[in-house]
Amino acid sequence: MRRLLAILLPGLLLLTACGGTASQPEPSSQSAGETAKFDSLKLTDNGDKKAPGVDFDKPLTVTQPTIKVVSEGSGDTVKANQVAKISILALNGTDGSQLEDTFPNEPQSFELNDELKTSNAVIYNAFVGAKVGSSLALAVPGQQSAPSASPSPSDSASPSASPSAAADPTQLLIIKVLSASDPTPVLDKPQGETVSPPAGLPTVTEKDGVPEINVAGAAAPTSLVSQDLVKGTGATVKESDTLTVNYVGVNLSDGTKFDSSFDRGQPATFPLSGVIKGWTQGLTGKTVGSRVLLVIPKDLAYGDAGQGQAKGDLVFVVDILGVK
Repeated sequence: MRRLLAILLPGLLLLTACGGTASQPEPSSQSAGETAKFDSLKLTDNGDKKAPGVDFDKPLTVTQPTIKVVSEGSGDTVKANQVAKISILALNGTDGSQLEDTFPNEPQSFELNDELKTSNAVIYNAFVGAKVGSSLALAVPGQQSAPSASPSPSDSASPSASPSAAADPTQLLIIKVLSASDPTPVLDKPQGETVSPPAGLPTVTEKDGVPEINVAGAAAPTSLVSQDLVKGTGATVKESDTLTVNYVGVNLSDGTKFDSSFDRGQPATFPLSGVIKGWTQGLTGKTVGSRVLLVIPKDLAYGDAGQGQAKGDLVFVVDILGVK
């Protein structure tokens, strides 16, 4: 998936520890944990781009991860192996204060695949069978704070725990399922219309399906160059997406190749927000199926220091094979 949401990850990890084995998907969402703790929970729907109003008896505490559909939608049933688009509101279970709100942002992708089914059966079984438009509540127990060490009366004595050590509060996540769809198959090569690039850029040829870059005569860039060599017809890439790509990278100064997924024999998958600025800026707005030539000034790459063999201004050819 594009990535496990940073806000949801703690809950998923805890569920891994106590979720048990995965079961076959049921026709309806499966609740788990101390669901009676949600009896006082009331939501006020504010649409898909604004977090719901949330009211519950405080403090909310659970001793095990707890999940339940608390507001049922009227859309299609979410199926196994689909990609759900979700938004999340995270609250402190003790006082209801807001910890995080993703509703105003682009929805996050959440893959209901076999990996999730095996590692986090409780989460998987709650989503699969829910209806689009539903809101799920996930309560994650607070973890005990690490004890602090107090001075020991002798070298042989062990540090004692300070009586002030306390558990973190239970975290309450309200997760709205905005849509669910089958994943788009990942391409094995670029697909689209060939584009003739302007003169003065590094030239790209292809041998046995692998792009080769010639930097002879190419000037140092004054700004980022993002040039389609093949214009794909697939989905438009957003900065928040996770991409599957094949790529090759060389130094503009002398054409030295420093990295290539083609050489490793398999595409790479990564969040576009987690790479060098030249990739993030240069691939946002491109389309799946495209082959893109990136000429990246060093300030949008690894700076003066470089990284490994990647030095100064860089040139990449990137095949965008999939997005999620």
